[in-house]
Amino acid sequence: MRRQRFLSTCLAFVFGLVVAVGCGGTPPDVTSESAPEVASAENAPLVIGYSNWPGWLPWAVAEEKGLFAENGANVELKWFDGYLASMEAFAGGQLDGNGQTLNDTISFAADAANGEVAVLVNDNSAGNDKVIVAEGINSIEDLKGKTVALEEGVVGDFMLTQALKDAGMSRSDITIKNLETGAAAAAFASGQVDAVAAWPPFWGIALEREGSKELLSSKDYPGAIPDLLVMSQKVIDEQPEQVQAMVNTWFATLDYIAKNPDESNKIMAERSGVSVEEYNDFKAGTRIFTIEENLEAFSDGDGMKHMPFSSQVMNDFMVDVGFIEAGPEDLGAILNDSFVKAYAEGS
Repeated sequence: MRRQRFLSTCLAFVFGLVVAVGCGGTPPDVTSESAPEVASAENAPLVIGYSNWPGWLPWAVAEEKGLFAENGANVELKWFDGYLASMEAFAGGQLDGNGQTLNDTISFAADAANGEVAVLVNDNSAGNDKVIVAEGINSIEDLKGKTVALEEGVVGDFMLTQALKDAGMSRSDITIKNLETGAAAAAFASGQVDAVAAWPPFWGIALEREGSKELLSSKDYPGAIPDLLVMSQKVIDEQPEQVQAMVNTWFATLDYIAKNPDESNKIMAERSGVSVEEYNDFKAGTRIFTIEENLEAFSDGDGMKHMPFSSQVMNDFMVDVGFIEAGPEDLGAILNDSFVKAYAEGS
C-alpha cells in the first residue's frame, strides 16, 4: 500500500486549513476539472502547484510583486489547500511542477506521467517536527523498552528511526503504537504511552502532560526533511530556460523578502490564512536554503545533508516499513543540480 503523507499531512494543521486528505482520510480524486492543463501550446505558462508550508509561501510574494515576469519566467501558480491533491495533480500530468518533499517525490516518481525531478531546495524542517517524552526519559537510550506513539511511515517515525540508529539501537528496542498523529499526541498527553513523535500543533498538546519535554527535533537532523521545487522531466527537456527562470526567480524572491520583510510576511500570512504572528511562529521552525546550501544538498556525500545519500536512506526506510512497495529504479534521476549550479555561476 502506498500512502504519500509523510511530512505532508501536517501542512493543513500547521496553518489551520481544512484538508480533504486528513490523517487516515481518503485521497481526493484529481481531474481535469480541478486542476489546470499543463503548458502545451506555444507560449503557454508553466503551471506550478504549491500549498501551505512556510518554505513554499515565498512563491506568493513572487507572484504579487511581479518577480516571475521580471526574471523571464512565464508561470501560473496553482494554490492547493490540500498538499496531497497537489501531488496527485502533478503525478497525473496536470501540473508542470510542484512544491513537495523529497520523500514524496521518491514515492510518486516511478508512476508520474511526465517524470518528477527536484531542481531546487526551498527549505528544511528545522524544529517543527519533534519527539516528546515523559518525565524520567532523558536520552534516546532511555527509550529502550518504552512505548512510543507515532504514525508509522511519516516524518516522526523516520526521524526517530534515525535517532535510534545513531544510538546503536533499532525500532525493535521500543514498542511502537501506530496511531494517527493527533490520536498519538492525545494518548501521550493522557499518560497511555511514554513518548510521541508529532508535528505542530500536536506536539503542543503533548507538552501539556506534566513533566513532559522535547527529546529531539528535526533541528537535530539537518537535511532529513527537505522541501523542494520539483519539475516534470518533460518540461526540463522541452523548456529548460523556463526551469532556469523559475530557479532564478526563487532567489530573487528571497532577496526581495530580505529587503522587505514586513510587507513580505504580510503577503505570506495572508496566503496561508493566518495572522503575521502565527505565521512567524511556524516559520521559525523552517530553514530557508541559500544557494550555497542548495549546492551542498545536491552534492554527493555521506550524510543526510546530501540528497543523493538521504534519498537512498528515505527510500529504504519507506520500503522497510511498508510505506511504499519500491522507489524509482534510478534514484539519481530525480535530482538535477544543473539549474542551481547555473544560478551560482551567474550570480
